[in-house]
Amino acid sequence: MSDSLFTLPPIPGIPVRGEDATYPISRIFCVGRNYAAHAAEMGHEVDREAPFYFTKSAANAILTGAEVPYPPGTENFHYEMELALAIGKPVFKASRDEAWGAVYAYGCALDMTRRDLQIRERNKQRPWDLGKDVENAAVFAPLTKAGDWSPEDDKRIHLEVSGEVKQDATLSELIWKIDEIVSHLSGFYHLRPGDLIMTGTPAGVGPVEPSDVITGAVEGLDPIQLTLTAPE
Repeated sequence: MSDSLFTLPPIPGIPVRGEDATYPISRIFCVGRNYAAHAAEMGHEVDREAPFYFTKSAANAILTGAEVPYPPGTENFHYEMELALAIGKPVFKASRDEAWGAVYAYGCALDMTRRDLQIRERNKQRPWDLGKDVENAAVFAPLTKAGDWSPEDDKRIHLEVSGEVKQDATLSELIWKIDEIVSHLSGFYHLRPGDLIMTGTPAGVGPVEPSDVITGAVEGLDPIQLTLTAPE
């Protein structure tokens, strides 16, 4: 095998409770509009026919506790608190029972979004990449194995900006549940270890500014934090 022409920045592995080794990031799938109240606040009705997805690049993933600059090209940078799941074994065209067996772990995540760019491109029926696949915009907290935590409906999911609560819901509000998402998505992709799925955000999304500290959690999982610094 020949040497690479260039050295790429390393992609972080996500810590896992009880493990010395980290979870490698391969692909990041994101479920859109998976909480009805969030869909409504964005001016949309929920499509209950099937979930839909967008992706984020693994190269844009960072870990909780990071301090990152406010991104270029936007005047409306938004937080989105999410429950993420990590795939632990290959799965393709899975039944809902098989889908549960493919989930290795769960964790808190942030889907940071250049909202003005997302809306601009969406209104022109263009892809959302400039709004969603943003450097440092897929943030992950340590994972907890599926055997040690489960996504019961009463689990709270919440987010604060500089101490002020902005999002506060429970997992009961998920439109498409974990097994439904994995089963459906595996009908289009051979899912494999390293694949992460961000399951959507509750209502209450909004803008952040340089110097804001974003914190959030899903009950029973390690919390997440991101600090924004001045633009470059």
